[in-house]
Amino acid sequence: MVKAVAVLGSSEGVSGTIFFAQEGDDSTTVTGNVSGLRPGLHGFHVHALGDTTNGCMSTGPHFNPAGKEHGAPTDENRHAGDLGNITAGDDGKATFCITDKQIPLSGPYSIIGRAVVVHADPDDLGRGNHELSKTTGNAGGRVACGKLIKSSLCSSLALNL
Repeated sequence: MVKAVAVLGSSEGVSGTIFFAQEGDDSTTVTGNVSGLRPGLHGFHVHALGDTTNGCMSTGPHFNPAGKEHGAPTDENRHAGDLGNITAGDDGKATFCITDKQIPLSGPYSIIGRAVVVHADPDDLGRGNHELSKTTGNAGGRVACGKLIKSSLCSSLALNL
């Protein structure tokens, strides 16, 4: 099993910890807790770069090794890093578990070393009428991010959220 973690931070008071685990060539399971969000949906993506020297703006575009359009996690035509939305409750906290086949933790398309980003607004999953729908899901600003690092310390308890 390969495990990784991203600790999210921001200048906007949003924080969280995201755990990734992949057994063999199976799907990757993503579990996490994010707090400090505005209640509602927030775009959740893996971005191409793990560079946070200029905050979340230096993480580049969504991870997209196949050169596809933006879409929903269930779409055939989507960026590999398109993980849809997470939902924050009235308390500003989001707890989630996502399983995805396009974000491996090993091999040539590994996401380790890239960034996880939470956006200010809902991801329209490429279905909106906005000019940014097919590139970013019109998910708004980047409110938190963190570099994904390989870890043998990730607790398997995190997968039981």
